[in-house]
Amino acid sequence: MKSLYLPKTGVQFLHVLLVVLMVFSAVTLFAKKEKDADKKSDTIKSGDVSGLKFRSIGPAFTSGRIADFAVNPKNHSEYYVAVASGHIWKTTNNGTTFDPIFDNEGAYSIGCITMDPKNSNVLWVGTGENNHQRALGYGDGIYKSMDGGKSWKNMGLKESRKIGMIAIDPRNT
Repeated sequence: MKSLYLPKTGVQFLHVLLVVLMVFSAVTLFAKKEKDADKKSDTIKSGDVSGLKFRSIGPAFTSGRIADFAVNPKNHSEYYVAVASGHIWKTTNNGTTFDPIFDNEGAYSIGCITMDPKNSNVLWVGTGENNHQRALGYGDGIYKSMDGGKSWKNMGLKESRKIGMIAIDPRNT
């Protein structure tokens, strides 16, 4: 087995190389700190955005994942958005503004919403998010509204936890 032997000049060369690498590293770090200091002067100041105000722009402002939606076939500017972890929202102006219409019911998590094809005031809602993830909200059954979401009645299936679809037979709604 051969041993590694460096002549005196080889050892000196390694020492010089090591010193050069250390100096190069120090210069690089110093240059990076200077560059970072320059970036701090580019930060946005409150006066730059003082004209911008927070405003509610729909369910995405306070809610989460969209689970389903139902559009009134006779009035496309009216529709309902069912949010997986944020109730139901209604718009009558094509999405410019939304109003919460399910806040006072037994579940906040929505799996689906279905509109009666013969009567747009009749809505069916399945509660409980129909998505198998880490964060999952359970529901408490099926709800029905006869007045476009102004009032709701729990129609049963309270122990079902999640309902992902409601189908209405158009021949016998």
